[in-house]
Amino acid sequence: MNDAAGPALLLSAEDVPPVHEYNTAGRSPFLLTCDHYGRLIPRVLGDLGLPESELTRHIAWDIGIAGVAEALSKHLDAHLIVQRYSRLVVDCNRPPHVASSIPRISEATTIPGNEGISREAAAIRRAQIFDPYHRRIDEIIDQRGNAAMPTVLVSLHSFTPVYAGIARPWHIGTLYHRDKHLPPRLLQALRAEGDLVVGDNEPYAVSDETDYTIPVHGEARGLMNTGIEIRQDLISDPAGEKAWADRLARILGEIGEMLRKQQLIASRQGEGRVPLQLAADRD
Repeated sequence: MNDAAGPALLLSAEDVPPVHEYNTAGRSPFLLTCDHYGRLIPRVLGDLGLPESELTRHIAWDIGIAGVAEALSKHLDAHLIVQRYSRLVVDCNRPPHVASSIPRISEATTIPGNEGISREAAAIRRAQIFDPYHRRIDEIIDQRGNAAMPTVLVSLHSFTPVYAGIARPWHIGTLYHRDKHLPPRLLQALRAEGDLVVGDNEPYAVSDETDYTIPVHGEARGLMNTGIEIRQDLISDPAGEKAWADRLARILGEIGEMLRKQQLIASRQGEGRVPLQLAADRD
């Protein structure tokens, strides 16, 4: 069914819940999120009018990042929260009011199941997929704060090697906006590897209009944070996923120890939710 008006109930008993978690008892200061982990589509929406060849492309999900995220969670003993539905249904890293929240076109592909979607249908997608995911991230950050447990937010993504016909040279990029603590340390550590082309806010940069997870859960709470983007051809098989998880676990582990020694983690906890401008000023 590809009803642009949309059903009153999007997810049925046959659909899996949108939110999944790994290593919930993890003690690492790093809290990992994965907005584009999965490519599921609710049964009632069918295939959104797309062939399978489109639903396996980067427009539908972040290829390879699921395996990296799961392995990294184990290596770091870090709690991982993921979202299992395709970004073509609703993009969980876009503010709900922007057009790309439920894209009509992704790269050069028209999404028939999203054309003519009503406000009510769009609101249902957000209420049943987007909201539970971000509500759970909020709950976990609150729980960690109440337990005096440090939280450093790392949002994991992957990017296509070629977009709109333009090749991207970076192997990995750090994405950030207001935080001046974690991203410079991560950039320095990645560049010190010697074999990587590292993007500084490349291939994307974080902003309040183009992103949701970092601005809302990281910056608005005054948490240290970064986005990580890995090029998809480097993590397109289990060997690549393992290699990058191993590398990031080593690098983030070293950064975590550095932050503890410098007492940056402890000094930034227990501050609660604050306005974005105050978070920016504090950084």
